[in-house]
Amino acid sequence: MMSTSIMLFTRDLRVRDNPALAAACEAEHVVPVFVFDDAILTGPFAAANRVRFLRESVADLRRSLRELGGDLVVRRGDPVAEVARLAGDTGARSLFLADERSAYGTRRLAGLRGLGLDVSALPGITVVPPGDLTPANGDHYRVFTPYWRAWDAARRRPAAKTPGRMRLPPGVEPGRPPADPVPGSPSPGLAPGGERAGRARLAAWLRDDAADYEHVRDDLAADRTSRLSPYLKFGCLSPLELAAAGPEGFRRQLAWRDFHHQVAAAFPALPRSDYRPRGRRWNRDRDALDAWRDGMTGIPIVDAGMRQLRAEGFMHNRARLITATFLTRHLGIDWRAGLRHFGDWLADGDIADNAGNWQWVAGTGNSTRPGQVMNPLRQASRFDPGGDYVRRYVPELAGIERSGVHRPWTLPAARRRGLGYPPPITDPDRPASGP
Repeated sequence: MMSTSIMLFTRDLRVRDNPALAAACEAEHVVPVFVFDDAILTGPFAAANRVRFLRESVADLRRSLRELGGDLVVRRGDPVAEVARLAGDTGARSLFLADERSAYGTRRLAGLRGLGLDVSALPGITVVPPGDLTPANGDHYRVFTPYWRAWDAARRRPAAKTPGRMRLPPGVEPGRPPADPVPGSPSPGLAPGGERAGRARLAAWLRDDAADYEHVRDDLAADRTSRLSPYLKFGCLSPLELAAAGPEGFRRQLAWRDFHHQVAAAFPALPRSDYRPRGRRWNRDRDALDAWRDGMTGIPIVDAGMRQLRAEGFMHNRARLITATFLTRHLGIDWRAGLRHFGDWLADGDIADNAGNWQWVAGTGNSTRPGQVMNPLRQASRFDPGGDYVRRYVPELAGIERSGVHRPWTLPAARRRGLGYPPPITDPDRPASGP
């Protein structure tokens, strides 16, 4: 009797270095499946950029599996119920998937383990799985620097082999992706999804910019960051492969991602509750929040970042720090409002990493200096000295020369009136609140 396994794709939409897929392919027949959960497509967590990126990534995965002689079975509904149905139809006894430690992933895994199948949850979402590194006096690392030292010294698993061939069991209907319209309007500059697009982007970055990463990663106008984050979010690229290929500064960013994943695994409320409560009283100024969302705060470096977000479904990491600091420290608005807005637009909206970074900036998370506040004008002077980043995303200011673009309120009154750009909604040199 031929053995049959099910491979449930989740956040590992690739065929290269996919331990769960490699293990599933040891069976004679494999049922690779992706289940579109309604929460992804139409629920409160649906976001136009991520839905489009996901659909493109799933389509690319199907193409890759077909080239291997198999196919991607596409279903819609509850992943546990759909896996149970496929197991009943095919006689599969084993199930493989990536080990995801989010609150949603943990609930899903518990449901899958209740089906009576032999379930294997294997690494592949992070470089180092949450829980593999623990300090001597606790269940997870609360400070990044000791985590980084342990992470950098940790022994890596070997890369999984790419399957050479696979076969679906006879009679399995692959199905079609849902035809629902994408919710809202995706950003016009959104990157294409999929493993092929991710590998092309990786090759270009390694060829052109990786060697200079430490020198250019904070240069806002240069735009020479890797832009690989959405491919990591959906697992179109292997984080282990990136850690092996990238320079040390880039590996450190991957370690930050893993750090936040292990924090979120230990503290699942990270996207909702202060990791380190500090008794903050948040400002509820709706007009200020809307101005920040729309890129109309009157602080050009902040507005440029917020407009890049809407235009591309992406924001430069330095701009993320500046815009988040401005919202939480200068406007005194709750970090959860910023997290929700970033979640609405970012193609790379990883819940653990996004929430961890927002809390770090707000002073409620893992920062060892919770009172530290970035001055947006000093940040602009340092990381966009010529003002080219601002001029790229704030066209009202395109005619202002050199660094003067960062302080348009200092221009003569007649010229200011002709810009069609608002005055600052607050003094950028005076934060509204501390930790």
